[in-house]
Amino acid sequence: MVSNNYISYAIIIQARLNSNRLKNKILKKIYRKFTVIEFLILRLLKKFDESKIIFALAKDQKNFKIKKILDRHKIKYFEGSEKNVLKRYLDCSRKFNTKNIIRVTSDCPLVDPFLIKKMYTYFRKKKLDYLSNTLPEKIKKYPDGADIEIFTIEALKKMSEMNLNRDDKEHVTNKFWSTKKFKTKIYPLKEDFSHYRYTIDYKTDILVVKYLINKIMKSKIFGNTTELVDIIKKNKKIEKIMRKNVVKQRFRRKKVFL
Repeated sequence: MVSNNYISYAIIIQARLNSNRLKNKILKKIYRKFTVIEFLILRLLKKFDESKIIFALAKDQKNFKIKKILDRHKIKYFEGSEKNVLKRYLDCSRKFNTKNIIRVTSDCPLVDPFLIKKMYTYFRKKKLDYLSNTLPEKIKKYPDGADIEIFTIEALKKMSEMNLNRDDKEHVTNKFWSTKKFKTKIYPLKEDFSHYRYTIDYKTDILVVKYLINKIMKSKIFGNTTELVDIIKKNKKIEKIMRKNVVKQRFRRKKVFL
């Protein structure tokens, strides 16, 4: 059980430098002098105190590059298994005694902290084990890049004791939405934006995300899901790049998301 000294929730951001598709992508400059992870941190700090943000890093000798950024913004971090990301999350949440985990990935610098707040309120109100806005793949309506998952440490611990394969350990939350042993929901959205993306997996994704960031900064809007989709719709070149990567990513995920 979680002790009485627990933190009610924390945003735990998984990060690693050794990405298979685009190495060091989270350290790429994305807006002026800011890297992908620094822009993400600054965005989250618009709504959350730094004490609520934790990075779960894959062990790597080059992590000093990430740690330098985290220390500058007084962000806590934990280093754990690279391949067994589920264990990394479990060990990280135990170290910081976190009751509820909000999972965000470091390659989604445009994730919406205001949406995180709304989803966490919904999660608590419905007394869920797990809530997502982009999983399961087949019924999601939010774009890739808006990904938010919320779950309890007790549910994560229960899942870790199940019969897990390599994909389950790497993708952390598979069993939440592939079994009926947990109380789960997908966060609703009226319009279907699932065919849009603003995450970073490929070099050309950086072009899309840079364009979006420059547009929202110039327009002085925060950039929620609807605003970001509208910006993409208005630029056919950016939309074409995005569409190619949507197809590429969906093909890659076929073996993982059932």
